[in-house]
Amino acid sequence: MNPPSLEVEGLAFAYPDGHQALFGVDLRIERGERVALLGPNGAGKTTLVLHLNGVHRAGAGTVRVGGLEVAKPYLQEIRRRVGVVFQDPDDQLFMPTVADDVAFGPANFGVVEPELSLRVKTALDAVGVPDLADRSPMHLSGGQRRRVALATVLACDPEILVLDEPSSNLDPVARRELAEVLLGLGRTMLMVTHDLPYALQLCPRSVVIDEGVVVADGPTRELLADPDLLARHRLELPFGFSV
Repeated sequence: MNPPSLEVEGLAFAYPDGHQALFGVDLRIERGERVALLGPNGAGKTTLVLHLNGVHRAGAGTVRVGGLEVAKPYLQEIRRRVGVVFQDPDDQLFMPTVADDVAFGPANFGVVEPELSLRVKTALDAVGVPDLADRSPMHLSGGQRRRVALATVLACDPEILVLDEPSSNLDPVARRELAEVLLGLGRTMLMVTHDLPYALQLCPRSVVIDEGVVVADGPTRELLADPDLLARHRLELPFGFSV
């Protein structure tokens, strides 16, 4: 039996200044699941995500990705398995052309031609922008840049996609187009977002974290239909939006 894409057990972490950011977080995401990670600013969402690819080291507890523990001897493979798509594509796109950007990750992990070119083509096809391969990322629209940033991660064939506020700063059409791409990928996904309607559209399950602990875990529709839960944890649906 295959291990889950992500297992977090008893994860605790304090920053050097003594601030305790996580207090024994448990989280399990099965292969192919799409899960939204919700919570107010300062809840511990980003701190948790930075443990998944080894940027932070757990003070206590364990994190496993596809059965492999996030630990120093395995960090290169862990960083291939955990594909993080940042909120700002500028943090991800820095090469002269789109194809160069998409090739950068897998080349870094030792992929060579002709496999490298196939990875680039497959990733750009998956996000619906094969025609952009020779363009400069600097000259693309926000929606195109977000999709290219996603392709740079897909080219590494990750075990789990981690998306940081994927809908931010997108116009309605680009937002819808990105959702269609993400739903078509069929990959395990952890989406960190304040956009509750987007969480409902993309993720059947949601996990709410606040003050460093998981306070709710269940079907997204049920959690968003609980006004007391949302109010307690400073989450708010857009005016007029009904679940």
